[in-house]
Amino acid sequence: MKKWGFFLFLIACLCLAFVYITLISQDKVEIQQIDPEKDALDYQGHSERIQQEEITKEQIYQGNLLLVNNEYPVHEESIKSDVVNLSIHNELTEGYVLLGSEIYLSKEIAHIFSEMITDARKDGLHSFATTSGFRSFEEQNILYQEMGSLRALPPGYSEHNFGLALDVGSTQMKMEDAPEGKWIGKNAWKYGFILRYPKDKTDITGIQYEPWHIRYVGLPHSAIMYEKNLVLEEYLDYLKEEQDISVNVNGEKYTVSYYPVSQGLKIKVPVNHHYEISGNNMDGVIVTVYE
Repeated sequence: MKKWGFFLFLIACLCLAFVYITLISQDKVEIQQIDPEKDALDYQGHSERIQQEEITKEQIYQGNLLLVNNEYPVHEESIKSDVVNLSIHNELTEGYVLLGSEIYLSKEIAHIFSEMITDARKDGLHSFATTSGFRSFEEQNILYQEMGSLRALPPGYSEHNFGLALDVGSTQMKMEDAPEGKWIGKNAWKYGFILRYPKDKTDITGIQYEPWHIRYVGLPHSAIMYEKNLVLEEYLDYLKEEQDISVNVNGEKYTVSYYPVSQGLKIKVPVNHHYEISGNNMDGVIVTVYE
């Protein structure tokens, strides 16, 4: 009887340990609004080492958080300068196949995508394929003329026109049903990607459900959007409303601040921390400080 009691006790301990490991291994995203009465940099504890940086109007149209839709088109200065043909860069295509020899993408984003697919392969997924990446305005126009307005966007109004978006599929089945599609929907945010046109947001994006179309926005933005179930249109509105937020993603801390751009705008940025500035393609910039 004592042996059975010890055995049951041991099983209970193992179960508790499993639950504990599961809980601590879960991805954590914590979002806090910063007190508007305090400077966002003071809030993060580096107020004494800051510098001022002037923001120009051109910066509204540059960066990873640009909103591109039927209202806000791609500007020439928005196009990524490091776009390459993936078919001649084997180091960027490990773990997935290219369905075509003329698939282009930002080299920086291709590196990150390759890392994501490498991790997906560790989870037993080996059937990823890429069907489309960057398209020039001329290519987009040909596609638009061939497919019509119901299946393609006019040149300049597609996310494919500036190098941050790509279409990902499965060689086995439709992405909507494929394990690869489910993995992307659950994990892409960890690498800075978002599912740009989800099924429950078509009234906001104006685009039908596309389980294959992913877009790079970077961390922590992808984490916030995933946590709050926001598409890019909603996220940019959220940042305008909050203006300053503090974000913790699995122990990594960030400060995200929105600034409406006006003539001669100067913002405070830390001297001793990495930061990025991205326009929203509308009226302002978002400053992300990496702690």
